[in-house]
Amino acid sequence: MNRRRLLNPLNFAALLTIGAIAPSMRFYEGEHRVLAWSLLAAFLLGFLSLSVWPPRWRRIADGVIALLAVIALVLIGLGPRAGGMHVLLVIWAAVAFADWPTRRAVVAVVAVDIVYYLLLRHGDFRAPLQVVLSFAGFQAFAALCMHYARSAERARDQLMRVNADLLATRVLLADSARGAERLRVARELHDVAGHKLTAMRLNLRALAEEPAVAGYPQIRMAEQLSGELLGDIRNVVQALRDGGGLDLATALRALASPMPRPRLQLDIADDVRVADPAVAEAVLRLVQEALTNAARHADADTLDVALRRDGDLLRVAIEDDGQASADWHEGNGIAGMRERLSALHGRVRLQRNARGAMRIDAELPA
Repeated sequence: MNRRRLLNPLNFAALLTIGAIAPSMRFYEGEHRVLAWSLLAAFLLGFLSLSVWPPRWRRIADGVIALLAVIALVLIGLGPRAGGMHVLLVIWAAVAFADWPTRRAVVAVVAVDIVYYLLLRHGDFRAPLQVVLSFAGFQAFAALCMHYARSAERARDQLMRVNADLLATRVLLADSARGAERLRVARELHDVAGHKLTAMRLNLRALAEEPAVAGYPQIRMAEQLSGELLGDIRNVVQALRDGGGLDLATALRALASPMPRPRLQLDIADDVRVADPAVAEAVLRLVQEALTNAARHADADTLDVALRRDGDLLRVAIEDDGQASADWHEGNGIAGMRERLSALHGRVRLQRNARGAMRIDAELPA
């Protein structure tokens, strides 16, 4: 359920408007009044239902929007003098422009206004064209409000994604910088300290063979300790060079943190090590696209991400708990994902699981 949209201030404004036009019911007589109340209640329920339909039920929502127009026109046809009911067409226009592409919404509003004009003319309403044009102006205002509201929402979502992207990239850069510093220290230990210890050990070994000092046990002990110290430095250098790979877990959590849903569930095997920043970046973009699609197209609450090592391959499995819409198709994000992995000699496969949710399986060089 999209609670954020249900609590949208524009919804409250529409509900207040519907409540304000309820007194217009007095213009309906007899059975028409009962029918009018029933239709107004149906309009209200249909309007509220649009805020809770998951994206995968897009076709049902489209049907509800069309039904709202029919209900509004029927209410106007039953009582043209009930001027408050005409406002329902303004609310409907706002809904149409909020949920439909602009071209479809414009065509629908023009068609509905033509029927609106015919109803007023049939009901001997004075100056029907002037009334329709007046309400068309209100509809245009509502459409512009919805357009700017939708643009602001898209900008906010885009800003949220960019912020998450920056947070994740900062984590990777900081981790990469620490890795570069570890390599620098490892080189210094190997090239400087290791070289000098080796030279010192050779000199101690040569000194121990001199007859004049051959009987001193301290020289043998110093030569032995220098050998052990050299071995310890080699172990430290190897540990610094191996490291633990880039911190993918922290970067992925930073990527998902600004998004209220879906919630990210990570399962990274202990043997997974990613030292190549390009591979880490590809995994980040893969999960980022999956998060966006799960929220936008599947209405998912949880996104499961599992990383496993299989020989020289890093396997990434991503699956959400939603249900992909029936008309879902690969867009630019998925195409970019394929291109990014292909450049790294990896591949990605998309399929639906038994529940109808989207599953992504990717392979990259470890």
